[in-house]
Amino acid sequence: MLVLPPLRLWTKRTWTGMANIPRTGGVIIVPNHVSHFDPLVVAHYLYNADRWPRFLGKASLWRVPVVGPLLNKTLQIPVERGSVEAVKSLDTLVDAVTQGGVVVIYPEGTTTKQPDLWPMRGKTGAARLALLTGAPVVPLANWGAQQVFDPRTSKLKLRLRTPVQVTSGPAIDLSEWAGATPSRQVLEAMTDKIMRSISALVGELRHEQPPATLFDRPGTAAAPTSGEDAG
Repeated sequence: MLVLPPLRLWTKRTWTGMANIPRTGGVIIVPNHVSHFDPLVVAHYLYNADRWPRFLGKASLWRVPVVGPLLNKTLQIPVERGSVEAVKSLDTLVDAVTQGGVVVIYPEGTTTKQPDLWPMRGKTGAARLALLTGAPVVPLANWGAQQVFDPRTSKLKLRLRTPVQVTSGPAIDLSEWAGATPSRQVLEAMTDKIMRSISALVGELRHEQPPATLFDRPGTAAAPTSGEDAG
């Protein structure tokens, strides 16, 4: 009632690949992140795929009047960063997936800092959750939300019927790491495969070839990112 009517006016949607979203059971959705607006677009897509999306959010949002109760009501998941409470957040994620929920994790952890908005190297949270639960990890790509809010310029545009595209691919084959100890090497290799799957989907939406090397966010030490090195 609050979100969908404005989104239907604000965006002109092209949804593809919905058959790759499991109709039942726990699943981990891993989208690219081009704009602060794209969580609404991704949520709309998943809702139209008959699944209820549960996003991670900064725990401080739950302490904001009106916003906090709304987040609770819609079953979103608070995450504490840099504290012992982060372990509890992971337990909450595991419970959500094992109970059949759809958990949406942005592996990049923030909007991409790649100048042309291609996906960056990811963080390892989605890989860790996949190891703990064995749930399928489904890559999802979105494009067009940056025309509403571009993080590079921080400009919001209120133009109606802005074209947005979302697609999803088959669950990523992570079977070679099934049962593995979640070492840094294992988690980074899994994350590299996740990000490359997302990048390939973004390339399909943009009709372009994604960069061969995943972008390192500023201030991050360089590390091998090719498929061969990550393996």
